[in-house]
Order: sequence, then C-alpha cells, then structure tokens
Amino acid sequence: MQPELQVMTGSAGTLSAERNKVLRNTYLLLALTMVPTVVGAMVGMSFAGVFMASPIISSLVMIGAVIGLQFAIAANRNSGLGVVLLLGMTFLMGAWLGPLLNYALALKNGPQLVGLAALGTGGIMIAMSAIATTTKRDFSFMGKFLFVGMIVLLVALVANMFLQLPALALTISALVIVVFSLFLLHDVSRIVNGGETNYIMAATGVYISLFNIFANLLQLLMAFGGERD
Repeated sequence: MQPELQVMTGSAGTLSAERNKVLRNTYLLLALTMVPTVVGAMVGMSFAGVFMASPIISSLVMIGAVIGLQFAIAANRNSGLGVVLLLGMTFLMGAWLGPLLNYALALKNGPQLVGLAALGTGGIMIAMSAIATTTKRDFSFMGKFLFVGMIVLLVALVANMFLQLPALALTISALVIVVFSLFLLHDVSRIVNGGETNYIMAATGVYISLFNIFANLLQLLMAFGGERD
C-alpha cells in the first residue's frame, strides 16, 4: 500500500506542477501580448480615419480576420508559429482599438476614463483568477452556455451596426462584460483543473476576454461619465 501511495502522491505532484507551469506561461505570454497591442493601438489611432471611413466594413473585416487567426493559432498551438500568430492577432486587435481610444482621449476626462477601464479590467481579471485558483472548482460546465451567449451577442453587435440604437449598444456592452468575465473564470478554471494544458490556447482565450471587457467597459464609462467640451 505504501509504494502505491507514494506513486499516487508523486503523480499528483507532477500534475500540480504541470498546471502551475501552464498558468505561469499563460500569464507570461499575456504580458508579452501587451507590447503588440500597444503598438497596434498607436497605429490604429494614427489611421483612425481609414477605419472610420467605412466603420461597418472595417469592423466586419476585423472580426473575420480575428476569427481566422484564432483557427490558425489553434492549428499551430504546439509550435512557435502559434505564438507569432497570437502576437499578430493582438497587434490587429490593438489597431482595432485605436479609433475608440481616439474618441475617448478627445473627451475632457478621457485619460482618466481609459485608466479606469484598464483598472476595472485588471480588477476583474484578479477577481476571476482568485476565485478559480482558491476554490479550484471546475467551471468548465459553463463553456457551452457562454459560447452560445457570445454568438448571440456577436449577432446583436453586427445587427446594431446597421440599426444604430444607443440603448441596445449600451445593453450589449454591459452583457459583453458579464459574459467575458465569466469566460475568464471558465478559462482560468480549466487551467487550474487540467482541462487546458496548452498555454498558447489559454493565453488566446484570456486575451480575447480581457480585450472585450476593456473595450466595452470604456464605452460604458464614456457613455455615462464622459465630459465633453
């Protein structure tokens, strides 16, 4: 009995070490993605006029490109090319964020709103990570429901590009924050419980959640607290 217990204990320790390694590498890769995101945002702010000339077409092209890159990342998840593709995707999403940042920074209290959105996003990330790592409860059951919710929100977002209803836009933003906050909990939980063993895929999912939370939180802050000259 004792040798078997030692083997089981050693196996559990190995699994725990592997999960911690995936979690650590995920956070390190997320930190790295901030570089192309910032560079992309600067490019997007410089060429905001190009995006805003045809905002609907630009948004649809960006959505298609990001979805395509996600499939490419998944196909190359076990190679260095996956990291390169992820960094390329974060650059593209940073550029997509550029026009929104331009609009925000044009407000009297724009820098403060951007800072609040960043702090709020960081706070949500810390809270969801803390829940997942301290409780170690498996939240993977939420995956299917969250995916359906994401698709519904995406359809609503595309529809509102044509409808241009402010109330619907605010509702979508609020729901996006809720859904992707739960996605963060789901994704970190999968790492902690061994459901996700690839740090590239884990970083991709967490990054997309953080991006959506930040962008939509900033939109809500601008709508309710933006000070115009």
